[in-house]
Amino acid sequence: MEIFVSAILGELASRSINFFISKSSKPKVLDMEQGLQRALLRAQLIINEATGRHITNPAMLQQVDMLRDAMHHGCYVLDTFRYQSHSEENGKDQVVSHSLSLSSKVIFLKGIYSSNRNTLLLQQLEDALDNLSSMILDMKELVVFLMNYPHMYQEPYNMHLLLGNCMFSRQIETELVVNFLLDTQHRYHGSEELEVLPIVGPAKVGKSTLVAHVCKNERVQDHFSKILFLRDHDFTDGDLAKLREGCAMKHQNCISNSNKHKGWLVIVDLVGDLNEDAWNVLYSSCKQLMPSTSKIIIANRSAKITEFGTTRALHMKYLSLEASWYFFKTIAFGSMDPKMHPRFAQVAMEIAKLLDRGLIGVNIIACLLRDNFDIGFWCKVLDFWRRLVQKYVSKFGVHPTVLMYQNKPVHLGRMTNPFEDLVLYREYQRFSHEEVPKIRVDDVVYGSVEALGKSEFLAWDSRIPPYYSYVFTCEVRELKRRAAKRKRSTENGITLC
Repeated sequence: MEIFVSAILGELASRSINFFISKSSKPKVLDMEQGLQRALLRAQLIINEATGRHITNPAMLQQVDMLRDAMHHGCYVLDTFRYQSHSEENGKDQVVSHSLSLSSKVIFLKGIYSSNRNTLLLQQLEDALDNLSSMILDMKELVVFLMNYPHMYQEPYNMHLLLGNCMFSRQIETELVVNFLLDTQHRYHGSEELEVLPIVGPAKVGKSTLVAHVCKNERVQDHFSKILFLRDHDFTDGDLAKLREGCAMKHQNCISNSNKHKGWLVIVDLVGDLNEDAWNVLYSSCKQLMPSTSKIIIANRSAKITEFGTTRALHMKYLSLEASWYFFKTIAFGSMDPKMHPRFAQVAMEIAKLLDRGLIGVNIIACLLRDNFDIGFWCKVLDFWRRLVQKYVSKFGVHPTVLMYQNKPVHLGRMTNPFEDLVLYREYQRFSHEEVPKIRVDDVVYGSVEALGKSEFLAWDSRIPPYYSYVFTCEVRELKRRAAKRKRSTENGITLC
């Protein structure tokens, strides 16, 4: 009887704390939530207008980029606040109590924790609203100046279609590269040296995508007579004489029907390292064959290429968690409003936190969820990724995608079949005109496709330049039944979501 009373008193204490906190702060919370929502809409209008124009002023670009970051952060804070109640309800279901006495203590402590968390979220809401509101006030002059810049496109898009078919959140980097290519004022008079811009960044950060978008820019295409692409296969032979001959042959094949008075743009887009000897051969060949107004862009993961640059390198980084969530949510929900599906939104936030912030992986999972709009399926995906990330972080100290990018074997497993394991060996890119496998990786991981043995599976078909298809060499292995049964029984003993 005493244990029962203790449990009831613990529950009453917890509810009393939450009642008085919510009673005193509810109007303020509601005002801030609505205020932040209005501020986010105003920020979105300004950013949409800026994104659709050819802005060349670096200070304006930086100001728009800062507003975009503040909008992503505000959106993340607002979503966290909206969907926390569903997370807490889910957490209650997962508490395992060995006695009513222990349960009462857990309930009381959870009440304290919940009230502290609410206070913290309230402060974050207030900070996000203040930051965003002050930035919008500072943008008054910028909005006026925006009208002086020409439009890039006039087509109306739904946001999920726009983000799914354009480069996300790279406007400032794009204009920095375009300004470098079009700049003619910083050349020394009579100099024969070619200008070189290094672009450095980790795997799948978007280096090739950025360069491809720049090359499709009308101003860039009008400025150069030809654009020459060099990739890893142009450097694999190791014979520097053949490299020189190859550069000359590419030059001869492209020079026809071109304006010989304009410079060339040479794009060196590499995954592997570029040694100094190969670079010297390439650079000297370009100097001999091309006008002095030609320019070179070299993109690579290694910071060593900064030594080859004649200007400050552009360093690309992964998106912030807030920006990644904004993109993920928009793609996953499509034309649906996440506010109408709070349980789905809460699960989606948990999944987004587990993914790396490369947009290819985010795209794959977001499209998978959109095509399978079922809360049970979403919860299974969440549980699958929790286990996968936990396994690799505890065993190797890194996220599994880090090993994928290094082309090291990664055991993904299969969500729907505990008796089989999917091993990813190597990822490579194919051009849009090349044939790709018909079976997709997510059909094997999350579906019921039968595909024992080694094979190639399609991971992602990019809808934006350079329109690569990402293909994995994989193997589906049959696991020993005893180990698989133990794995399945462990999964069945834990609430998925």
